[in-house]
Amino acid sequence: MSSTEQSSAPNNFIRNRIRKEVESGQYDQIVTRFPPEPNGYLHIGHAKSIVLNFAMAAEFGGYTNLRFDDTNPAREEQRFIDAIKEDVSWLGYQWKNECHASDYFDTLYDYALHLIDNGLAYIDEQDGETIREQRGTLTEPGTESPFRDRPAAESRALFERMRAGELPDGAGVLRAKIDMAAPNINLRDPVIYRIRHQAHPRTGTDWCIYPSYDFAHGQSDAIEHITHSLCTLEFEDHRPLYDWLLEHLPVPSRPHQIEFARLNIDFTVLSKRRLTRLVEEGHVEGWDDPRMPTLAGIRRRGFTPQSIRNFCTEIGVTKSESVIPYSVLERNLRDDLNARAPRRMAVLRPLKLVLTNFPEGEVEWLQAANHPQNPDQGTRKVPMTREIWIEQDDFLEQAPRKFFRLKPGGEVRLRNAFIIKCDEVIKDAAGNVVELHCSFDPESRSGQPGADRKVKGTIHWVSAAHAVKTEVRLYDRLFRVPNPAADKNVDFVDHINPDSLEVLDSAMLEPGLDQAGHGACFQFERLGYFVPDPASRPDKPVFNQAVTLRDTWAKLEKAFSQ
Repeated sequence: MSSTEQSSAPNNFIRNRIRKEVESGQYDQIVTRFPPEPNGYLHIGHAKSIVLNFAMAAEFGGYTNLRFDDTNPAREEQRFIDAIKEDVSWLGYQWKNECHASDYFDTLYDYALHLIDNGLAYIDEQDGETIREQRGTLTEPGTESPFRDRPAAESRALFERMRAGELPDGAGVLRAKIDMAAPNINLRDPVIYRIRHQAHPRTGTDWCIYPSYDFAHGQSDAIEHITHSLCTLEFEDHRPLYDWLLEHLPVPSRPHQIEFARLNIDFTVLSKRRLTRLVEEGHVEGWDDPRMPTLAGIRRRGFTPQSIRNFCTEIGVTKSESVIPYSVLERNLRDDLNARAPRRMAVLRPLKLVLTNFPEGEVEWLQAANHPQNPDQGTRKVPMTREIWIEQDDFLEQAPRKFFRLKPGGEVRLRNAFIIKCDEVIKDAAGNVVELHCSFDPESRSGQPGADRKVKGTIHWVSAAHAVKTEVRLYDRLFRVPNPAADKNVDFVDHINPDSLEVLDSAMLEPGLDQAGHGACFQFERLGYFVPDPASRPDKPVFNQAVTLRDTWAKLEKAFSQ
């Protein structure tokens, strides 16, 4: 995050609190962490947390750790760790220390023994379902386990046997001894260690007992001397447990947890469990499918780090839950790309147009600005020939009055070229339009006496002789409804939009676009912003639509159809 971004970031309750604490001398520097579970890919919701954690630390002279919460070996993989690191780096952030909860397994085990020895934890040999039933409800207190008052020495001996691998999965759990009548269910003797005879991606078979997230998280914060543990609101009810553990353990520092509202965006899902289903059941091509709200997916689609950071800054940080329109995310991308993306011409659905008075075999090289609002991007040469491609949508045989593109007898200007008039419409045996014969006005060329002659429409085009045939993928929202998971009686996958992906395999691009490298982005004039897909090759280019342009014609088209 640049210093300009930091200074322009709006105030929020977390920033105001930290500023007061720093000004009062409570902290010399602010240390935060981003603690993802390596069991899937990060999504746009995680970006809000990443931006917040890194921005707060950087603004107040501190640093941020990247800590992987790898306490569940059944779901964690190295590929997820690699993907998370790539995503955080892509967003423009660099962590000071890469940490793992598994780095602290020995210390966490010692902390567990400390609780046992002080009568604050015990081994419960009941099964999981029984323990859940005994927790009670929001209105009824829990029931104490028959093992709750077993001697500390006995619990310690059993815990050591668990550690040595002598007990099978499910034979017992370690529970903190707090208060089974506490109004907050999280304080009703929570499970803090389980037996799990499963190899860990980093520690192998060294361990067969693993700490719970609640037990590992706060202690890991303390070990790393984190000053502020910034979490989303679903952890607010867990804060009393977070604090209780810190107060009853010999930790080296005292972090403080602050909660904020998570990000919700319409027409998508931001649940790792649901995103995993989309991938595993084949509803999408993978975690990096451009329709997915994962950072890998939106990166492949063409979103920029700057646009994501701007979006996270714009939506702010509050305690109030809200749903952000997907269009806000798209607008931030448009604003970013409009300022930087060079312009090119491309025809997605080609219709051949023949300039009958243009000499056969001749090529006229025209000058075109790479970015009309940014002269520093320079110009390029664009070939004009007798046969060109235009968009099918730019011609209507039975055109309404406000249709200012090409129609029989009508005139338009070809972008960067001259004015043409449609003289003849060629159809096939089925009556479909297959070719237009037009004449151009030589006097309307740049520098000629008629160059300033006005016509109401300007359309883009590509020389048929020089066009690069390519595959273009157009994307729409993945779901048809704003909140696909709202109705518990309907599976959210039933709301998937069958038209979320349209593949056009005969699009025609301006020459040179087949050489565009990964990470390039272009505005295809009048169409939107497009990027080469990572699978794109010079001999088989593939472009993804990042975002459309605002389309005022869509409103007119709707009015015409009524």
